[in-house]
Amino acid sequence: MLEYGDYERPFCADAQPIVKEIQRHLGDDLLFAFRHFPLINLHPHCEHAAEAAEAAGAQETFGACTISFSKIGRALEGKDLVAYAGEFGLDETQLIREATSSVYALRIREDFKSGMRGGVNGTPALFINGECYDGAGGSKTFCLTL
Repeated sequence: MLEYGDYERPFCADAQPIVKEIQRHLGDDLLFAFRHFPLINLHPHCEHAAEAAEAAGAQETFGACTISFSKIGRALEGKDLVAYAGEFGLDETQLIREATSSVYALRIREDFKSGMRGGVNGTPALFINGECYDGAGGSKTFCLTL
């Protein structure tokens, strides 16, 4: 399963319980990947949150940060990201340095481009075995049979 998401988009937060349930149900039979799809024209902090999540990943806590950032929604300003770094026991100085110096900008841009090539036009977008379940609405939205 592949998810494209934007940390500041409420619909991405709404999708997390569904993603977690799929992960719980399938366990080790599921290979899960998250790709950044920041909608920067709509969400001013989503790109910085993606940078912070990648910086957290460098400290091996990407998953926990991804879930928390999605739940938090709009509390993604610099001071909020610093507070979350402390909450997760991260090296705050390293996270701030990496998140503010665009260390991961190319990776995030590549994620976005791959989503565009794959037909993503909104978030969350879930691909399961190559089939897209777009979180923008419609009858296929999260209609997954486990």
